[in-house]
Amino acid sequence: MTRGAWNDRTLLDRHDRPERRTALVARMLDRYQIDTAALSETWFAGETQLEEVGGGYTFYCIGKPEGTLRTSGVGFAIRSKLARQSKDSFTTVIRCYAPKMTNTDDEKEAFHDELNNLISTTNRKDKLIILGDVNARVGKEHNTWPKVIGRHGTGKCNSNGLLLLTLCAEHELPTSE
Repeated sequence: MTRGAWNDRTLLDRHDRPERRTALVARMLDRYQIDTAALSETWFAGETQLEEVGGGYTFYCIGKPEGTLRTSGVGFAIRSKLARQSKDSFTTVIRCYAPKMTNTDDEKEAFHDELNNLISTTNRKDKLIILGDVNARVGKEHNTWPKVIGRHGTGKCNSNGLLLLTLCAEHELPTSE
């Protein structure tokens, strides 16, 4: 399964476009053969699920409540045929958007505590996919984290990266490269 991330900066339709924004995104995901993609800044109100039949993707998004300024929101898109396949097994998708390096340590730790709780309560029989922007650099110390990161990392690990690596090691989750 090929995964990706897309900072869309709004899936809301505007009147000056010939097709829906979700159709454009679905076409691009298909072009790059992405099966599941994390979406950032979707700007939908509340919870939204829609299928782009021609594009072959189903979009799941959540944003601020109706009637409030829509300046954020997250979600994911998955090939519709994959979304329909899981009859005998379940897939749990956690879409996250971690605090940035400029956020307080308390905010970062609260995020990782919540993510830890979500992972801990996921049925171990489920396939688990964590998508999103974790605002972390995990570096290239594959010898220190042999079951978590591969040999193709770059740069140095930052404090968000250390939180992520620790979480992944605790739950035996490899990060994708």
